[in-house]
Amino acid sequence: MLRLSALIVSIGVVAISHATPAFKTGAFDPPRAAPDFALRGSNGAELKLSKYRGKVVALGFGYTSCPDVCPTTLAYLADARKKLGASAQDFQVIYVTVDPDRDNVALLRKYLEVFDPTFLGGTGTTAQLAEARKDFGITATREQIKGSTNYYVHHSAFVYLIDRAGKIRVVMPYGVSPDDMVHDVKLLLNEGGK
Repeated sequence: MLRLSALIVSIGVVAISHATPAFKTGAFDPPRAAPDFALRGSNGAELKLSKYRGKVVALGFGYTSCPDVCPTTLAYLADARKKLGASAQDFQVIYVTVDPDRDNVALLRKYLEVFDPTFLGGTGTTAQLAEARKDFGITATREQIKGSTNYYVHHSAFVYLIDRAGKIRVVMPYGVSPDDMVHDVKLLLNEGGK
């Protein structure tokens, strides 16, 4: 679920607008430092957002059992990364789970590799993940499937673009095309400064 009002309240963004003509998706105005976190990465190492300074980061939240929104978003991000060509080496996708009960490191790695082997997932304790969601204004609510032990997790479905300096610059709502993603990522990559 896209809940921009919760995002605005949770992280105190002054404005999210399309007023910046350079970006095709929602620009943060003014940009804000992305809160750091330390989680278990799908590559087996500690996953800290600050470790990726110097790259443009696409940060999303989701889960491996998601039936539609997450696989669509990840497929679009994978397509966008391919379209970036050689400059994709300076673009990192990080996907943090909203379902720590099912999404362990191995499952995240296997799931994300289907889309792109460079994508990184993050998991951790319930408390660590709740803190990361709070810092980024992400909502996540579990809904039990009637007559089943299984459940869905309804969650915010936007993706942040974080610039090389570690500032949130763009919020991409669910369904943004890979071409629009590429456009906005290229603008951030071309700002220079590793």
